Amino acid sequence: MTTAGANPAVESGGGPDLNQAPNRTANQPGPSPWDDAVLAAVLMSIDPVGTGGVSLRALAGPVRDQWLAVMRDLQPEGTPQRRIPLHVSDGRLLGGLDLAATLSAGRPVAELGLLVEAHGGVVELAMAERIAAGTAARLTMAFDAGEVVLERDGLAMRTPSRFAVVALDEGVGEDEGLLNALLDRLAFHLELTYIRVHEAVACPYDAEDILEARARLSSVTITEKQIEALCGLALALGIPSLRASIFACRAACASAALEERTEVADADLAVAGRLVLAPRATQLPPMEPPPDAEPPPPEPDEPDQEQNQSNEQQEPQELEDQILEATKAAIPAGLLAQLQMGKLRRSRARQTGKAGAVQNAQTRGRPAGVLRGEPRAGLRLNVVETLRAAAPWQRLRREERARFGQESTRIEVRQDDFRITRFKHKSETTTIFVVDASGSSALHRLAEAKGAVELLLADCYVRRDKVALVAFRGQAAEVLLPPTRSLVRAKRSLAGLPGGGGTPLASGIDLGMILADSVKRRGGTPVLILMTDGRANVARDGTGGRTRAGEESLAAARVVRSLEITALVIDTSPRPQQQGRDLAKEMGAVYLPLPHADANSLTQAVRATSA
Repeated sequence: MTTAGANPAVESGGGPDLNQAPNRTANQPGPSPWDDAVLAAVLMSIDPVGTGGVSLRALAGPVRDQWLAVMRDLQPEGTPQRRIPLHVSDGRLLGGLDLAATLSAGRPVAELGLLVEAHGGVVELAMAERIAAGTAARLTMAFDAGEVVLERDGLAMRTPSRFAVVALDEGVGEDEGLLNALLDRLAFHLELTYIRVHEAVACPYDAEDILEARARLSSVTITEKQIEALCGLALALGIPSLRASIFACRAACASAALEERTEVADADLAVAGRLVLAPRATQLPPMEPPPDAEPPPPEPDEPDQEQNQSNEQQEPQELEDQILEATKAAIPAGLLAQLQMGKLRRSRARQTGKAGAVQNAQTRGRPAGVLRGEPRAGLRLNVVETLRAAAPWQRLRREERARFGQESTRIEVRQDDFRITRFKHKSETTTIFVVDASGSSALHRLAEAKGAVELLLADCYVRRDKVALVAFRGQAAEVLLPPTRSLVRAKRSLAGLPGGGGTPLASGIDLGMILADSVKRRGGTPVLILMTDGRANVARDGTGGRTRAGEESLAAARVVRSLEITALVIDTSPRPQQQGRDLAKEMGAVYLPLPHADANSLTQAVRATSA
């Protein structure tokens, strides 16, 4: 084994053993997070296609740059390495028509995309947490098939494309992260956020070690019991995807090849457990029931056979327990505490930001492909795509002109070649609060509702969103605050909001729905937030009666669901009531009982619904 970089610990032979199973005691500390991150880069380089790649969660900085430098240095000479930018076009990603070569040759000439150029190498995905869903779908399709299928611009070809992905995740909060479809296809999930610069030392392996390990990888064997132990551990940790177990087996084989072994050892299984399975854990393994005081005596017939069967059943269980101890030691302390409390870890899935829904547009927004059509009514002609559509037909069109005695060397563009650019933009979000200001609600939660609206309005002002306020009390509902971003107007309306009287719940829902529908018709994205205790006692015509008022409120809720308006029902009663649950169910809304919440809790709930 050779040494890369100037690392005194490695050069003197006193560096950490990266394959050592973690046993975090004072006498024998386990590998540091940086050691595991480097080992993941080594195993990915040994088996790039089998392990899929690495999800690297870290902000741009010296630690991430050091890890990327280590990963690049581990790649053998001649290994393709490509970097995919965030807003890469489909033509550059998958390939397409080489416009200049096609116009010059007079026939379709294909241009290879980044995924084909990276065949047998590594793809670095920049700002992967913000990648578009369509780009991720094309990437994963090529990843699964091992080839790029191209059928566009008069081209039909299949090109091999097998690569590993290094997804650079720069997300900050838990709501920012890779799409689950992409995250599930990467064996190693690393986080370098809490690693300091002085801990990011050089790697004790180099490209020659990788080549030697690759040569040994095909001869490494793993037994069925070891595979069963890894699968049982994944099941015990609550990992639903089968890819995790497959990646764990591939990582164990790569670890054995790195250590010049032809068979997977227990230490290799421990490495796979802590690098592949531990970051995916969603629960702690169930505690084993206490053994009986007096186990039942064995049957007298064939004692030797039963003893052999018990030993065969005990071996994989003992092996699984050993891997489990190594895996639990690699789970971060914060995540381990959450798992012990019974809170399942949700996979990071966006969306990031709190903007409205994505809508098509003709003249503004972010480019989202092209369409065949003429540049009329303000539509924008895409010159490059128009030439790309016309290029394959130039030789035929020149020959057609030559038959009529017309010689021309110009590029001939016809009406069918016109391509226009289509755009997409995120619409403005308007959060509509429908607040119950009746006597029963005002007694408990009206002050908290006012505080929540003020806090949310300040947050919407930063995002340039709007907030509206509808209140219902007595015999009718009224719009206290039309959609606005003005903090002054909002505070004035909230300060003058009185409480008391009956609960015309149906009228409040109707008015909020009408306001949301008007926002939707203007191209906005409405979010309806209903704050009530659900105790309707005034009908639409202003007459009393709980039965009729309740039926009308449920009918109004069903109309909201039919309009597909995003809604949240916040039960503001001192104790959660069935009326609130029924109302949320009929509305198709999220139900959130908040008997002991303050204004900050209400604001966080609204933000989650508006995401």
